[in-house]
Amino acid sequence: MAVQNGRDLLIKMDMLGDGSFETVAGLRATRLSFNAETIDVTSMESEGGWRELLGGAGVRSASVSGSGVFRDEASDGRARQVFFDGELPQFQIIIPDFGQVSGPFQITSLEYAGTHDGEATYEISMASAGVLQFEAM
Repeated sequence: MAVQNGRDLLIKMDMLGDGSFETVAGLRATRLSFNAETIDVTSMESEGGWRELLGGAGVRSASVSGSGVFRDEASDGRARQVFFDGELPQFQIIIPDFGQVSGPFQITSLEYAGTHDGEATYEISMASAGVLQFEAM
């Protein structure tokens, strides 16, 4: 895989609940993280005293975060409403030349900031809220 532009890592949100996805506006930095809990099944009989893990068990999750410039566009308003209403809309995370992760996410944090001599900024964090699908590009 060739080097990719970071700006091509996109977070898209279902704006109306009908599959009409729009890029969350104003983001300057995005991050996607996959996690898997482990289940330790080590016992006194474990070979050489090495830890053993139970394959295919444990909870899998994903987290997404981003930061950017507040633009007061439709996606900003939708994100704010999703947070306050506790909705679990569908999202698409586009990873350039790799694939797309899609599924429900909950917005777990929405922060706004600004300085007297700078732009208004925001940070958003989301946690997976169900089964995620991966589609290779």
